[in-house]
Amino acid sequence: MGFHMEFAYEGIEALDVPEDCGLCIIEPNEVPKTQMTEQELIAECLEHPLGTKRLREEVVGCKNILILADDYTRLTPAHLILPVLIDELVAGGIAVENIKVLVASGTHRAMTPAEKLRKYGQAVLTRVKVLDHVAHDEACLTHVGVTAKGTWISINSLMLEADYVIGVGHIVPHRVAGFSGGAKIVQPGVCGEVTTGQTHWLSAKGVLGKDIMGVEDNPVRREINEVGLRAGLRFIFNTVQAGDGSLHACFCGDPLKAFSAGCEVAREVYGCRIAELADIAIVDAYPSHMNMWQAAKGVFAGDLALKGDGILIMVASLSEGVANEHPEVEGFGYSDPDGIERLVEAGKLTDLTVAAHILHVGRVITGKRKAFLISTGLTKDRTERIGFSWAGNVNEALARALAEKGPHATIAVVKHGGEVMPLLT
Repeated sequence: MGFHMEFAYEGIEALDVPEDCGLCIIEPNEVPKTQMTEQELIAECLEHPLGTKRLREEVVGCKNILILADDYTRLTPAHLILPVLIDELVAGGIAVENIKVLVASGTHRAMTPAEKLRKYGQAVLTRVKVLDHVAHDEACLTHVGVTAKGTWISINSLMLEADYVIGVGHIVPHRVAGFSGGAKIVQPGVCGEVTTGQTHWLSAKGVLGKDIMGVEDNPVRREINEVGLRAGLRFIFNTVQAGDGSLHACFCGDPLKAFSAGCEVAREVYGCRIAELADIAIVDAYPSHMNMWQAAKGVFAGDLALKGDGILIMVASLSEGVANEHPEVEGFGYSDPDGIERLVEAGKLTDLTVAAHILHVGRVITGKRKAFLISTGLTKDRTERIGFSWAGNVNEALARALAEKGPHATIAVVKHGGEVMPLLT
C-alpha cells in the first residue's frame, strides 16, 4: 500500500504516493492532552503572569485600554481569550466603554464583518469597539522615533492614546521573525508600511531560513521587540495550539518573558526532526492557504525539508489569488530574486515588505530547485507567470518530479506547512 492523503481544499484531489518511494511524514508533534478545558487554561494563565503583576492589578489607575488582536490569518482563539481579558480589566476598575480592540492586521486586507464575528465572537463585538488598522493610511499613524539600528517607528496613533496596551496572538515558527507572537503584534501588526518594510528587508538580506526560523533571539526579533516596547506594549497573552488546533498552552505577562516561555513550547509542538533532506517535498500550506502572501509559509517549511536541487510541490487553495493587497508581487513574480535585490539597491523598488517577500520565496524556488504550485485559485498562466511550474493536480506534479528524480527518490510530505518547522538532525 502506498501513502494516501486528502486535502481540505474543495476541488483539489488527494495525494497518492507510490509504496516503493522513501517517504517521510512531517507534521506537528503529538502533545499530551490536558484535563483542563480551554477556558480553564486561559483563566489559570491569567492568574500566573510572567514578569508582571496580575492584569487587574497592572491596570489600576489607568483609564483607556487598547487590546491588539491578531486577524483572520492566525488561529489564535481570540473569541475565547478576549471576553476573559475584558472581564479581568473590568475587575481592575476599567470601564468597559474605555476598552478598545484594534485588529493588528499588519499589511493584510481588512477583515469582513463575518470574519470578525468568527474570530472575536458576538459577545466581544457588542461589548467593545473593534477597530481596523490600515498600514498605508498616514492619517492614523504617528512617528515616535527610530530604533538604535535606525528602524523608523511609525505606529497606529491609538497606541499613544491608551494608558495600557495588551497584545493577543499565538506563537509558531516564522521565517521573518523567528517566531510569531510577542511584540510582533505591534510590528508589523499596527505599524506603518515603512517600519514593516525595514524589518522584513533585514530578514531578507543574506539570512537563510534555517538560521532564523525557530530561532528566538535574532536581529529581526530584536528590532521587533524594540519597536513594540518603544510603542508602549505592556502585556501579552499568547497561545500555542496543538496540531489539531486545540489550545495547548497559554502564556501572559511581560512581552519578552512570556514570549520566551511560549517559544520553548511552540518549538516542542512544531519543530519536527527529520533524518535527511528529501529529493521531493510535498507541502500542504494549511492554515496559510488563502493567498500566496500567506502560503509562502508553506514554501519556507518545504525549504527546510528539501535538498538544494530538490523539487517542491506546494498545495494551497489560494482562493484570494496571489496578494491583492500587494499587486506588485504578481507583477514581478518570484523567478528573479537577484533582479529584485538590484531594484531595491537602485531605489526603483521602495516597498521593502514586497521586496523581502519576493526575495524569500524566490530564493527557495529558483536556482537548482524547481517548484510546482497546485491550487484552485490560480490559472496555469498566472501560476507560471509568478515562477511556479503548472500541473493539473498533485499526482501529476509528483509523477513529473519522480520522472526527473527517479522512482526511488526520497519524498517528504509536510502537513500543516504554514506553521510546522522541519529540523534536520
